[in-house]
Amino acid sequence: MNEVRIAAISSEPLDVDTHLAAVDDPTLGGVTTFIGRVRDNDPDAQTPVVGLEYSSHPDAETALQTIAQKAAADAVGDARVVVAVSHRIGRLDVGDAAVVIAVAAEHRTEAFAVCRAVIEDIKTSLPVWKRQVESDGTTSWKGIGG
Repeated sequence: MNEVRIAAISSEPLDVDTHLAAVDDPTLGGVTTFIGRVRDNDPDAQTPVVGLEYSSHPDAETALQTIAQKAAADAVGDARVVVAVSHRIGRLDVGDAAVVIAVAAEHRTEAFAVCRAVIEDIKTSLPVWKRQVESDGTTSWKGIGG
């Protein structure tokens, strides 16, 4: 049976080790992670990016749970998959983790596919918005997603 062991929206820093521990299972041989970090640049920015401010809808955590469940349910064949995913909100500085995903599956193919499905769905469906802050004080909303 596929499981989502973490699906969280958090104002606290995200911990990769917590996500890896959540998907740890001796029956699952493929483990993959994705970490989405705040970078110091954006093609649309005129000056360096110094941070992102994430805000979320009150139902964002439920939406994240649904995203993770759907990705796990869509795993290839009868593969067993376990998912842990969190998205951060609040002010994040360059280098901070905004998204952490860990997926364990019987084989690497399923682990990679589910991890990718989760992040792609987050980018298009999760009700989390980001406001980009540049070094000159300019801000811009970057839309829905991580």
